[in-house]
Amino acid sequence: MTIIRQPSLFGIQELYDMEPTQKYEAIISAIDLDRIYHAINKKSRLGAPVELNYAGMIISFFIRYIERIPTIKDLIKRLNDDFIFKMNCGFLVSDATPSEAAYSRLVTKLSGSDILEKSFEKVTLAAIEEGFIADEVIAIDATHFEARDKAPAQKEEKSEIAPKKRGRKSKEERDQYLQEQSEKEANLPLYEKKIKAQLDVLRAEVPMNPKWGVKKNADGKNEYWFGYKGHLAVGASSQYILQSLFSSGSLNDGKAAIALLKGMDQRLPLTSASYQTLDAGYDFEPIYEQIHRMCQQSVIAYNKRNEGEIIGFDKDFAPTCLREHSYKYDSFDPKYETLKYTRPKECSDCPLANEGICQKVYKVKITTDLRRYTAPARGSKAWKNIFKQRTAVERVNAYLKEFYQLNNVRYRTGKRAKVHFDMVALIYNASKLAADRIQAKLIQQQQAA
Repeated sequence: MTIIRQPSLFGIQELYDMEPTQKYEAIISAIDLDRIYHAINKKSRLGAPVELNYAGMIISFFIRYIERIPTIKDLIKRLNDDFIFKMNCGFLVSDATPSEAAYSRLVTKLSGSDILEKSFEKVTLAAIEEGFIADEVIAIDATHFEARDKAPAQKEEKSEIAPKKRGRKSKEERDQYLQEQSEKEANLPLYEKKIKAQLDVLRAEVPMNPKWGVKKNADGKNEYWFGYKGHLAVGASSQYILQSLFSSGSLNDGKAAIALLKGMDQRLPLTSASYQTLDAGYDFEPIYEQIHRMCQQSVIAYNKRNEGEIIGFDKDFAPTCLREHSYKYDSFDPKYETLKYTRPKECSDCPLANEGICQKVYKVKITTDLRRYTAPARGSKAWKNIFKQRTAVERVNAYLKEFYQLNNVRYRTGKRAKVHFDMVALIYNASKLAADRIQAKLIQQQQAA
């Protein structure tokens, strides 16, 4: 009997159980520290000399997230109390421990640059090139986290409301009103317009100040928080973060989806991606249109909005026979973008089957209505299996909150809180890449043995 030797699995938990020196080196080596150092370092020889070890500060700033150190004050205490830890962070014996103000200035420099986003993208591209990201299904969702400060008290200012003029407006007054409304909407920021306005526009400046957000929980009740949202696109099998977006808590989830989709399409060579799966909060026609432009398929839960019953179709928009039995989804023709349905099994002994009334095969193009007709068809077993993989993004959201301190925002402004969000996403992907590299090395060693 042949003995099959199974390769040992090596994940993030095993990586974090390693010795600190090996663990730090594996994770930090996945990040281009030189690029970050040059982005925040002093550009001119003029002025006061730099006395701080910025390289050590950057490494210690990363390690704070790896070791789950809650505050900069605790990080400084650890650097003062643990000599080995200080050396592992890249500081020399002669280096003074940076102050809280020095770390605050570091955060200010990072907030004024997009270097963390570029570093995150470089880590993701490295994972794609090394073959660790080859996902067919990509899941998109948002998670909320609270701001450090409480919401400011709002003063209610009562203003006198002018009484409305009774009766119907004249044609001139109505035309003037419609023109004012169209001008007002045209001058709105991109993320305050309707979602379809983003289809032909590149990513604009996202609102980042903390705001009140609301969403329904599992019991159908509204949950409120004051803070931010993190929008993620995650590979369903690899569980890498492919795109991320930081925003105010009040931003609608659907308004962030097109920016994530365009980012994947324009910046990442995801040749294996075929499906985008999202929950009912993203059920908007422009999102289907964007996914279709990417030559991919939408697997999005349907959100019924005061829509009446469609005669001749079931709840999943499959055609029905005269006895209201649903046709069965058979296949999808990518060349003609056509769904094929076959006659229901109940029609085999139906007296109307041979009367020429019921069709044996029913075909419909998905471009007839991208929201209703998806490939695979709604309600089919294949559709449900793909939609189940959406839980990958929920697991990643839970990891970021529980193990990477996403909930632990220590900054007061949205611009600085974005540094915290970008650091969390970068450290997570770097940890995934480090674990996958070690796993691949172990497999090579086992195969060579």
